[in-house]
Amino acid sequence: MADETFDIAACLERVRQRDQIAARELVDHLYPLVIRIVRSHLPRRVAEEDLAQEVFLKMFTRLDQYKGAVAFTHWVSRIAVTTCIDQLRAQKRRPEFRWADLSEKETDVLDSVLTSDSEVPANDALAAHELVTKLLGQLKPADRLVVQLLDLDQRSVAEISELTGWNPSLVKVRAFRARGKLKKLFEELERKERS
Repeated sequence: MADETFDIAACLERVRQRDQIAARELVDHLYPLVIRIVRSHLPRRVAEEDLAQEVFLKMFTRLDQYKGAVAFTHWVSRIAVTTCIDQLRAQKRRPEFRWADLSEKETDVLDSVLTSDSEVPANDALAAHELVTKLLGQLKPADRLVVQLLDLDQRSVAEISELTGWNPSLVKVRAFRARGKLKKLFEELERKERS
């Protein structure tokens, strides 16, 4: 159902009349969009399918709030992003990230980064990715989201502003502060490794 001929307005009208087939068609049409958002913002220990189902549940329970001021897919995207942020907030974060929390491969990658100006070897790319994920996991949900979207997903400030509802200045300030926090976390790991 992900083709361009899908008529969302007509499908929504049928959904509002409690047409179960239309509801299934709407979910099928929106699933690729929702799962892409969920995967890019997936909190630790949360199954992506569970989170996608939560997004669709919120979409259907709030359907009467949709007034058509923005594209329906944009409205659903906002629900997906805020659902992920809510999940991140709900998770208990560990107060401290320690050198001992790192795997042997991650420790090797960090050692390599700290002692060399060269690139991380290709065979250590997975460990580097896991290390970045752990460092990002130490950030507040909004900080993690802005770094993920801006630096990892290569989204523009305008796209992030539209997706999150934050004004462009707030996006830039959050990104600047989040990067500073990441740098501090990295420096703390470096200090702990040397001591």
